[in-house]
Amino acid sequence: MAVNPDVGQDEKPLDPAAERVRQKMVRFLAINLGILFLAVMIVLGAVVYRAFLSKPAPDATAVTTSGPVQAAGELLLPSGAEIVSQSVSGNRLSLHVRQNGAESILIYDLATGKQLSRFEIRRAIP
Repeated sequence: MAVNPDVGQDEKPLDPAAERVRQKMVRFLAINLGILFLAVMIVLGAVVYRAFLSKPAPDATAVTTSGPVQAAGELLLPSGAEIVSQSVSGNRLSLHVRQNGAESILIYDLATGKQLSRFEIRRAIP
């Protein structure tokens, strides 16, 4: 087995200018690794905070179906109008009504009870 004669011998020291450059590079590397570690910890902390500590904001337009009645009020329908169907989305109520053979869609704001819009339904003549 051949033995390398250079193993075990101390290397020659660098000249002072090269040693200063090497020390600056080591210091630069240490500072950048510290900044990188700090940035990663901040991001991880924000993720943990968002996932576990913050509570989701309540949805203002959510309608709950359990428990007592959440709202009560009156809606003014045209006289003689018959409700065919209804739909609720957020705080909007859509009524499909029939009146004197004509049909229309009425949109109401549940918070105020006011009619927001009216759409007449007309059949196309072929």
